[in-house]
Amino acid sequence: MSVNPVNPNLFATMSSPIMDSRRWVDGKTFSDGMPLINVSQAAPVDPPPAPLREALADAVLNDAGAHLYGAVLGFPELRAEVAQQWSAAYGGKLDAENVGITSGCNQAFCAAISSLCGPGDAVILPAPWYFNHKMWLDMAGIECRVLMCGDDMLPVPEQAAELIDDKVKAIILVTPNNPSGVEYPSALVDAFFKVAKNAGISLVIDETYRDFHSVTGAPHGLFAKDNWQDTLIQLYSFSKAYRLTGHRVGAIISSTARLAEMEKFLDTLTICPNQLGQRGALFGMQNLGNWLGGERREILDRRAAMIEGFPSLEGWTLKGCGAYFAYAEHPFEASSHDVAKALVEEAAILALPGTMFSPTLAEGGTGHAERHFRIAFANIDRAGIGKLFDRLSSFSMP
Repeated sequence: MSVNPVNPNLFATMSSPIMDSRRWVDGKTFSDGMPLINVSQAAPVDPPPAPLREALADAVLNDAGAHLYGAVLGFPELRAEVAQQWSAAYGGKLDAENVGITSGCNQAFCAAISSLCGPGDAVILPAPWYFNHKMWLDMAGIECRVLMCGDDMLPVPEQAAELIDDKVKAIILVTPNNPSGVEYPSALVDAFFKVAKNAGISLVIDETYRDFHSVTGAPHGLFAKDNWQDTLIQLYSFSKAYRLTGHRVGAIISSTARLAEMEKFLDTLTICPNQLGQRGALFGMQNLGNWLGGERREILDRRAAMIEGFPSLEGWTLKGCGAYFAYAEHPFEASSHDVAKALVEEAAILALPGTMFSPTLAEGGTGHAERHFRIAFANIDRAGIGKLFDRLSSFSMP
């Protein structure tokens, strides 16, 4: 018997897929002729644009509040700016009191779930899922009712309704989706809202990648609904839009009553969000709209390059593509986990297998996990995408 007991929920939680995949390349040397193509993670690798860095430097030198504890739910000016811009973008009415700022979008998710569920409660989680969502639910002892997406990578609202009982407290959606990249149509999001509202549960929508949606205008109309805050909780990240990954700034939009409960969680965990990061996010929102538009156009061009190039890959099938991700079915008999390791060794490609995003056969899955890959293309340009296709075309399992 161990003298140092481990929380059984934490012990049973999967290891971080990003950390696991990094170990596959630790200590390996890749040739100049075939350098590693890393499509495992889509976080921006460049620093924020120069004007934002200058604003951060000015805050370090001249804004005493940037170095002190702040409000638990965030910098008031940033909360007000989010409310104003969201109201305009979604055609609804949000107040600053509907907005909370968090230490990244992962913390926003954890805060939302902690306000909704206790151990033994359940949520409906579409698969393939964002792995950190699944990890937090497992750590917290919350049951995941897995809702497998169809071949089009879209979850079905009617199937979600069939999974709801007294234990279910929320439905989780991510759009544009991580890992599949698929953008959920407005009508589909609306249908899930109706399912949640009719059941008296919450709909939690992670819109981390909303700034890179391929369609202009509001991606859904939920904020224009009467009493939206009784059902909807939205999550957002400033990390992708303004390259603020290291500053950890996210947002959560909900009812004032629910945010008051989340405030307890956030106060206990981090006391307040990163003060510099919040000032950077505010500067970005107020000054970098044109720059962000250019970033969006570049990501959409890379998305187009993925869609254009995929037909050249014999046996591979593109299932979804958008925001930062492509999701594809591979042609090999082996599990995606084994194919992923072989890709590192034989083709110098680091990509994440579907076993990190869906239940495996051993876990009662349907085989989806073993057949698919996520390719995070946001950090490789058209030329890099072409090299990726060249290597995949010539790859075969050893």
